[in-house]
Amino acid sequence: MRLSIWLMLFCWIPAACCDGYDRHPNIVIILADDLGYGDPGCYNDESLIPTPNIDQLANQGMRFLDAHTPSSVCTPTRYGLLTGRYCWRTRLKRSVLWPWDPPLLESERLTLPEMLQQQGYVTGCVGKWHLGWDWPLENGKYLTDEFQGFTLPAKQRAAWAARIDFSKPTRGGPNDHGFQHYFGDDVPNFPPYAFIENRQTVGLPSVSKPADYFGHAGPATPAWDLSLVMPRITQEAVDFIDHRQTDPEHPFFLLVTLTAPHTPIAPSPHFIGKSKAGWYGDYVHQVDWTVGQIHQALKRNHFTEDTLFIFTSDNGSPQRNGVNMNGPIGSVKEFGHDPSRPWRGMKADAWEGGHRVPFVAVWPDHIKANATSGEPIILTDLMRTLAGLVDFQLDDKTAEDSFDIRPALFAKNGSKKGKPIHDHLVHHSGNGLFAIREGPWKLILGRNSGGFTQYRPPADAPAGQLYNLESDPAEKNNVYNQHPDLVSKLTRRLDEIKTAGRSFGQ
Repeated sequence: MRLSIWLMLFCWIPAACCDGYDRHPNIVIILADDLGYGDPGCYNDESLIPTPNIDQLANQGMRFLDAHTPSSVCTPTRYGLLTGRYCWRTRLKRSVLWPWDPPLLESERLTLPEMLQQQGYVTGCVGKWHLGWDWPLENGKYLTDEFQGFTLPAKQRAAWAARIDFSKPTRGGPNDHGFQHYFGDDVPNFPPYAFIENRQTVGLPSVSKPADYFGHAGPATPAWDLSLVMPRITQEAVDFIDHRQTDPEHPFFLLVTLTAPHTPIAPSPHFIGKSKAGWYGDYVHQVDWTVGQIHQALKRNHFTEDTLFIFTSDNGSPQRNGVNMNGPIGSVKEFGHDPSRPWRGMKADAWEGGHRVPFVAVWPDHIKANATSGEPIILTDLMRTLAGLVDFQLDDKTAEDSFDIRPALFAKNGSKKGKPIHDHLVHHSGNGLFAIREGPWKLILGRNSGGFTQYRPPADAPAGQLYNLESDPAEKNNVYNQHPDLVSKLTRRLDEIKTAGRSFGQ
């Protein structure tokens, strides 16, 4: 079903103007999947990957140098972006959701699209979901009617998959959490290998994924082609924007959650060989093309002046070279390209390379062009920031870990003066390792990376890690034993934040 039909069905809810702007802006957020801080050229002058569209956005807006994801893996980051709350406060204390797992988002929790919908926005999501679904079963029930746990036991996943009735709609997905329209493929290396539009698959996953085809075993639609996923997501995002011309009075919110450069690393044929960093670099180049297509759609429809446009990533890169659509972690460095440059670590790590990501924001005449900001921010901040932008009053039980970064975003000279918005940041690795940052000091409550990096500390290594990111941004000099008082102070601060159930207002 094309968007023009359902877009006409929604009634306009008048909304007050925000902060002196003529109207609430359209909001477009592009969330890349596993894109590293050092992949775009505007963040790494030694990048081997052409990223002209991302670089142009940086010239047109503000590039944040100290932006972080709430987790260094993807499911928790997506939860945090949509709720303004750290995912480790939920039942998911580590890792991600796996095939056929039930929904993670709580039905009673306000999400970013629900908030914006209440302020008159038309809301759409295109791309990877990875927050769980309640799948319909062959007996007329749903998975959560029979399974009361949180994640399915691995040995039982195939049995549950065999019972799913794909002719019926799902529950607990994007449409049940504020998105009026959804189109995507959930997780590119998880079944079902099918596009999903709103609550149902596009076609029936009636065949089994070939054993030599990348990804977990499970059902697929016939002739599923991984190299066509990104082009289709791109087209759906462009279509959403084009169809907004049918109702220009409504502001819109579009979240584009890309499947690249995450595995399967499957660049479309046109992009192969366009970088100097193998298939991984080619896939990042395709991400840049998608960014350009979406931005061109805004320009073509005369929306750019009224649109807050944000590009970022869900965590750092695992640095795979793309061989067999995968490759060993760290292997892309063989080309001379470092997706984490200049930071230590990679996806899933507590080190900076796991969670420090590109963040570029553009809004002509509101965000200073060709500006950089050193303000520490985190993707959970988007909830409270956008609430302020659209005049929505958040209650005390909402967006508990979200801070309003508008003073940095809209700084007239490109840099906010005075005290930082955050007096701390909390980081969380793929295996559940915590870290806390205050000013230049960063404490990791463990001896290793907490993620993918194969690092075995020496037997006499300290019990934790303490770094001064101002003097030691590469996190090479662990001064944990030299500052016991600071270690105790930061540990207590983290415990207080955990116990309080919130970091905003603490």
